[in-house]
Amino acid sequence: MTQTMNETYDYIIVGAGSAGCVLANRLSADASNKVLLLETGGSDKSIFIQMPTALSIPMNTAKYAWQFETEAEPHLDNRRMHCPRGKVLGGSSSINGMVYVRGHARDFDEWQQTGAKDWDYAHCLPYFKKAESWSFGEDDYRGVDGPLAVNNGNNMKNPLYQAFVDAGVDAGYLATADYNGAQQEGFGPMHMTIKNGVRWSTSNAYLRPAMKRSNLTVITHALVHKVLFESKTGEAKKAVGVHFERKGKHLEVKANKEVVLSAGSIGSPHILQLSGVGAASTLAKAGIEQVHELPGVGENLQDHLEFYFQFKCLKPISLNGKIDPLNKLFIGTRWILNKSGLGATNHFESCGFIRSKAGLEWPDLQYHFLPAAMRYDGKEAFAGHGFQVHIGHNKPKSRGSVKVVSSDAHVAPSIQFNYLSHQDDIEGFRACVRLTREIINQPALDEYRGEEIQPGTAVETDEQIDSFVRSSVESAYHPSCSCKMGEDPMAVVDSQTRVHGLQSLRVVDSSIFPTIPNGNLNSPTIMLAERAADLILGKAPLAPSRAAVITANDWQQQQRNKAPTR
Repeated sequence: MTQTMNETYDYIIVGAGSAGCVLANRLSADASNKVLLLETGGSDKSIFIQMPTALSIPMNTAKYAWQFETEAEPHLDNRRMHCPRGKVLGGSSSINGMVYVRGHARDFDEWQQTGAKDWDYAHCLPYFKKAESWSFGEDDYRGVDGPLAVNNGNNMKNPLYQAFVDAGVDAGYLATADYNGAQQEGFGPMHMTIKNGVRWSTSNAYLRPAMKRSNLTVITHALVHKVLFESKTGEAKKAVGVHFERKGKHLEVKANKEVVLSAGSIGSPHILQLSGVGAASTLAKAGIEQVHELPGVGENLQDHLEFYFQFKCLKPISLNGKIDPLNKLFIGTRWILNKSGLGATNHFESCGFIRSKAGLEWPDLQYHFLPAAMRYDGKEAFAGHGFQVHIGHNKPKSRGSVKVVSSDAHVAPSIQFNYLSHQDDIEGFRACVRLTREIINQPALDEYRGEEIQPGTAVETDEQIDSFVRSSVESAYHPSCSCKMGEDPMAVVDSQTRVHGLQSLRVVDSSIFPTIPNGNLNSPTIMLAERAADLILGKAPLAPSRAAVITANDWQQQQRNKAPTR
């Protein structure tokens, strides 16, 4: 028995994640708008979510994250890959690594070139600035008045952080003081979304202040089954509400203006397909009656892969000496008392962005440096002290899909990334191995660098590297692009985030990225939601930025200009 809720809303937002919390705040800022936010998960008030150093716990806990798995990946030795997605207020911003990377300016120019009108860097930069409160002051690239706190964590107190940056410079790469500013390329401090020692998720930054408003309703533990449509002769079908389940009850709620899906790159295409929106063949196999043909739903799926380069450390200064039970108790107690110390950082405090080969205009490789050798689940990789650098090829050409397999909303969709199905991606990871070895073996790390544990010095040839990568790479947990924005036949939404061919239905989350940026996805997802909020409300978009960007070509020209004349 399905009950119809008496209350109706102007906007219904599905998913209280990185995008949904932003929308809930911005749409409800106008007191005349009644807004409903539906979230399948529950409260984020857990020490394991709020304490930055505990980041591995919520990601691997079913209470806080969908524990999705891919189908067997044919180019990764048929491994099934872990694909956790946030299932809690704040969504994946409550379970992620809190790393703040916007991506390179050319990533967004690429969006416009693929058909996402006015989503180039000049139009996106003002919304990055609007969203953030950067600890080190405003300039042409950084904002200081936004809800999202961004800083440098504990400011690289461990000497290994700076040694990694110096090694990159020793190897001939650039140094960058702000990779989210004019120049992404190079080595420097990593930025993170932490405020006063606490994870600054979109729940903390955007949703909690908005929940004080009487015109915003938040319902948790609500599993959305489908979008409801109405049709009139001669008109496109119109989204008029959603059907959801809560505590065993089936409920329908109506929207006067729009339904916005912000359920993420797995959830949003799945809900569209459950609603009968997608490719006829996919829906028929799942026993779902088609409402609207849209073949791109669930296609174009992209993700970042990475692996760990691990070394023993010659000095007893790594975090491996801090993960015994007594030290964990001390770290946790200090954090509880005053939100400081090793509990107040994600430990990824230095980083690098480089190009995998000559001729590329912008970086396609990303480094996260960790002064410890351990796995994502927080367990030691080996006995003794060590350090590691996470390295990935960030502009993959491999494409996958999300496909509904049942009309039952409780049944997870089929997820297939087809990782490393494109030769360019394979060659990108060969570059990851060879270039990283070159960097780590620079003089700046001589006093710290011990034995190479992984991949191991025996891994040298293309064939050996390919085998290692197939067996060892892991997802960087950046699924995206499965409901891409554009105007071509496989685009799902237009440049206003409206679903093609339907009325009053939008998708606003990382699923509508046309291509994946060179970096972590939380920051661009928040930016996208900020800009989409203005589009939904019919506001004039912020004026495009005129800030310059330093590309590889610019830097090379600068170096030529500096060269001494004979």
